[in-house]
Amino acid sequence: MVPITKLYLPALSSDRAYKTNTSRIHFNKGNLQKLRISHHDNKLSLPMPTGFALNSLSIDYSIRAQVEDNRPSSNSPEGPVIQSSMWNWRGYSIRYQCSGDRGPALLLVHGFGANSDHWRKNIPVLAKSNRVYAVDLIGYGNSDKPNPRSFGDKSFYTFETWANQLNEFCADVIKDEAFFICNSIGGLVGLQAAVMESRICKGIILLNISLRMLHIKKQPWFGRPFVRSFQSLLRNTPVGKYFFKMVATSDSVRSILCQCYHDTSQVTEELVQKILLPGLQPGAVDVFLEFICYSEGPLPEELLPQVKCPVLIAWGDKDPWEPIDLGRAYGNFDNVEDFIVLPNVGHCPQDEAPHLVNPLIESFVMRHATLSPTI
Repeated sequence: MVPITKLYLPALSSDRAYKTNTSRIHFNKGNLQKLRISHHDNKLSLPMPTGFALNSLSIDYSIRAQVEDNRPSSNSPEGPVIQSSMWNWRGYSIRYQCSGDRGPALLLVHGFGANSDHWRKNIPVLAKSNRVYAVDLIGYGNSDKPNPRSFGDKSFYTFETWANQLNEFCADVIKDEAFFICNSIGGLVGLQAAVMESRICKGIILLNISLRMLHIKKQPWFGRPFVRSFQSLLRNTPVGKYFFKMVATSDSVRSILCQCYHDTSQVTEELVQKILLPGLQPGAVDVFLEFICYSEGPLPEELLPQVKCPVLIAWGDKDPWEPIDLGRAYGNFDNVEDFIVLPNVGHCPQDEAPHLVNPLIESFVMRHATLSPTI
């Protein structure tokens, strides 16, 4: 999520000082590192009236690559095999990736417009000691994209819908409790799922959770009619689809990624295509327009106090969309065990700085994993 003038993606920084050795990162209580947010010039910097800046549009898009059911793949010949499969959920086809055959279950949840490919640098590492699953939320990636207008006046692409998807995935596919590792808007999905079914989620890591700054509750009373009008313009006129067409290009996606990644060397052609291609699939534009007009639903500060499991928040301090200074307030909730600052990292730390994020996930899971019956 993104404030009115910013974009949103996850990152890592801590109210703990960190030090590295040749193999692991250790986080200890200590100094809070503060670094200035660095902005990259970008042709596209338009805010969206829903809590997401337009730059968030393609940042999280994952490629709907040539994936066959149960087709194994691996980034490393010596690493765990990564398998892509399809799950039938309520009549819809949902794509997920999984790897690892032992240890606690981890469910990786992508952000707005993204899919499970955005975790490609995390799955092989985490799968060495965990059972790792990454799912494409309905409407994104290789999952089905039902037309939101087919549901009448009832909103379909909501946090409740996606939360139900996560919880039923744990019951049907994982068949166990799981840790939720969430990026950006995926953090709201994970929190909502944990609130709805507290017995399923063992712990949550929030990477640059969306602040939902364009939520209707966060707008002044005199600005709310404007927000509604702008949303209607995008959703109900050709303006929205024309706008989407303009940004759904390789050049635009690359420009947006370079804005939200502090280390722009991580913006490779592979990443650009993984972000772009799902947005070119039939139905993707309708999902996008529907969700950017979704300015209601829960706020993170409303969900966090209701969560019963341990929560760890990590934030890239160079996130130009979700300012870390605003995010720090979430570290004050009683169930948040720590707020980790990821220095020199932007909105998507799991992809930009996996060397920081992966050890953080492993440490959190190790602290809280216990043997428990399947669900």
